[in-house]
Formats: sequence, structure tokens, C-alpha cells
Amino acid sequence: MDKQRFDDGLAARKSVLGAEYVEKSLANASDFSKPFQELLTEYCWGACWGDDTLSFKQRSLLNLGMLAALGRMHEWGLHFRGAIQNGLSRDELQAIVTQISVYCGVPAGVECHRIANQIFAEIDGKA
Repeated sequence: MDKQRFDDGLAARKSVLGAEYVEKSLANASDFSKPFQELLTEYCWGACWGDDTLSFKQRSLLNLGMLAALGRMHEWGLHFRGAIQNGLSRDELQAIVTQISVYCGVPAGVECHRIANQIFAEIDGKA
């Protein structure tokens, strides 16, 4: 493992997803899944998110589209929260979900709206 890439990835992962979530994911990793968590941190977050060619905001936008297209809605919700953390406005997020609905299909858009509304209700203290 490249320690610097891992440390950079850990910092990026915590910045986007929140330190509490990341620390819990790492602490709860079983012996079986611990190497995978380390791989995610080093390569996904260190090599990919650690490359400053794209901003975190741009990466969030890309991830929302890709995850919706793949139907990975649990991850979509996680990255929706990250997109808010990375500075995407509610208007921008609404436009992204509209684009997802057109290009990935209305059922994907419906699910994205369901998740987004739940997250906004939590953020706004209405959940």
C-alpha cells in the first residue's frame, strides 16, 4: 500500500462523506472486508478523488449520474450527501435529477427524488 496515497484518500473520503461515516466504515470492517476498505481508500479516494484535475464538485456531479445509471441507489444517496458537502446547490441537484430522469429513465428519477427528499428532510430537521 502507498501510505501517502492512502492518507490523501482518507482525507478526501472524510471530506466528502464525513469523518464519522468513514471512521465507522473502517472500524466496522471485518477481517474479510478490511483489505477492500483499504483498497477503496487508497485507489478510489486517493488516486481518483486525489487527482486535482477535477474538483470535488465536478466529481460529485459525475458520480450521481453514473450511480443512477447503474442503479446503485444506496451509493447514490451517500454521494448525494457528498454532493451537498461539495457545494452543489439544491437547484443544481434538482437539474441533475431531471437529467438523470431523461437519460436513465423515469423510475431512476423517481428513486433519486425519493432519496433526495429524505436527505433534505433530515438536513432541514423535518425527518
